[in-house]
Amino acid sequence: MLCTDLLNYTGRGLLLVCCAPCCAGAVDFIAKNKVNMTLFFYNPNIYPLDEYEKRKAEVIRLANTYNVPFIDTDYTPLEYMEATKGKGDCPERGERCFLCFKLRLLKTALYAKHNGFDYFTSTLGFSRWKNLSQVDTAGFEVEKITGEKYLDVNWRKSGIQELARRVIRENKIYEQNYCGCIYSFQNSKK
Repeated sequence: MLCTDLLNYTGRGLLLVCCAPCCAGAVDFIAKNKVNMTLFFYNPNIYPLDEYEKRKAEVIRLANTYNVPFIDTDYTPLEYMEATKGKGDCPERGERCFLCFKLRLLKTALYAKHNGFDYFTSTLGFSRWKNLSQVDTAGFEVEKITGEKYLDVNWRKSGIQELARRVIRENKIYEQNYCGCIYSFQNSKK
């Protein structure tokens, strides 16, 4: 679905975000269109800790700039390592990424379900390092597990990529050079 389809939703949404560059256009769209959505930061995959803190600080700054609600969770890298155990050799967009998406989307859906949100979605598929259909497949699997509605919003369309570039530039947002996990970090050094 296109982000403009969100304008037809009156319920509360929970948006899993990984970093400011991937959610910049979405946050601008949400704020300007008064979409009832809260940012949810659950990223146990991000490595190392100082990178995690840097990305979280940028998302908080963006949320504050646009007055969009923000929920932070604990940094639990062992959850990520357990969920992706034995998948370190998988390529980007492979099984390891799918397991990572599913872990993070499950936590998002459960939080949404237990805190009165009507649906959940994410900006995980915005990244050039990720496969949007893989993210959506994980989201729909999580929907079946939890019963919480997943919306497969495509934040790459409707001018959101161009909007994101403008927001990043205007706000001087930090842009990382790898997706986030230890494996993508190691690959970025090659």
